Amino acid sequence: MRYIVLLCLLLSCALVHASDTGQSRAETAGRSLIGQPAPRMVVKTIDGQTIDLGALYGKKAVYLKFWATWCVPCREQMPHFERTFEQAGPDMAVIAIDVGFDDSVDEVRKYRQAVGLGMPIVFDDGTLGEAFHLRVTPQHVVIGRDGRILYVGHEANDKLEAALAQARTSSSANVAIAAAPKDEPHYDVGDRVPAFQVHTLDGKSVPAFGATPGQPTALLFLSPWCESYLVKSRPALAESCRAARERAEVLARQSGVRWLGVASGLWANRDELAAYQREHHIAMPLALDDSGALFRRFRVMHVPTVIVLDGKGKVVRRTEEVNEAALPL
Repeated sequence: MRYIVLLCLLLSCALVHASDTGQSRAETAGRSLIGQPAPRMVVKTIDGQTIDLGALYGKKAVYLKFWATWCVPCREQMPHFERTFEQAGPDMAVIAIDVGFDDSVDEVRKYRQAVGLGMPIVFDDGTLGEAFHLRVTPQHVVIGRDGRILYVGHEANDKLEAALAQARTSSSANVAIAAAPKDEPHYDVGDRVPAFQVHTLDGKSVPAFGATPGQPTALLFLSPWCESYLVKSRPALAESCRAARERAEVLARQSGVRWLGVASGLWANRDELAAYQREHHIAMPLALDDSGALFRRFRVMHVPTVIVLDGKGKVVRRTEEVNEAALPL
C-alpha cells in the first residue's frame, strides 16, 4: 500500500511539473487581459519608425510577439512568425517586441540580418512587457480589430492560429477604448526612494532599506536560470551571473552591507527560485519580483545589476560589477 501511495505522489508531482509549461505560464499571466481593451501605446522600432498601437485598433488586427535573441524557442518559432508577417495582408499588423532583458539592439540587428526578418522590431524598455503581463519568451499577444485582447500564449500552435483568424474577423464597429498606462516613478543614482517592503522566499516582509539605522542595503538583481540556460548561448553572461552570486555571498558576510537578492519573474517562479537557493546554498535573503515592479522601478534590464541604497533610501551606487567598488565608501 505504501508503494502505491508513493507512486501516486510521484505521478502527481510529475503532472504538476509537466503542466507548468511556457504555454500554461503565458495563459495564466494573460488570463486577466482576455477580453479587455488593449493598451493604447506609441512605440518606436529599432529603425526609428513610430507605431501608434491605439491608431491601429478598429482598423487592423494586431499580433505582438515578445522574444529575445538568447531564447531558443523564440528562434525555433521565427520561421512561423516571419511567414505570418509575410502573409498578414492589409488587415493585420505584425510586430516583433524584443523584451530588452539581457539583450541589445546590436544583437537584434545581427539576428535580423542573419535570418532575414522583415517585420518591424521594437526594443522594449519593460513598458510593453508590463502592459501585456510578460512572463515567458516567446509570448504571443493577439488583439482583435475591435481593440480587445483575444489571446495570450507561448506556443506556435493551433490555438494561436485560431486566435489570428478570429482577430481578423472580429467586428470593428465598436472599438474598445483603454487609457494609456500611467508612467511609474523610476529611480537612479542620487534619487531618494520611498520606503517599501520586499517579500522574501521565507515568507517574511522586510524593509528594502533602513532595517538597521545607517546600514546600506545592496539589492542584487538576478535571474535563477542565467547561470545554466545561458551557458551555451551567452557563456560570458552566464559566468558573470555565477561570479556575481559567489562574490555577493562573500561581501554579505564581510562588508557590513546588508544584501538582498531580487529575482526576475521572467521564466521563474517561487519554487524555481527556492531550488536555485538550495542548489547553491545561498544565505542572503531572496525575493521573487514576479510582476517586474522592482526591476522597472530601478530600470534594470540586465543581470547581474547591483543597486545600493543608503540607510535613508538614497540610491548611492548602480553597477553591473559585484565587487568592493560597488559598495559605498
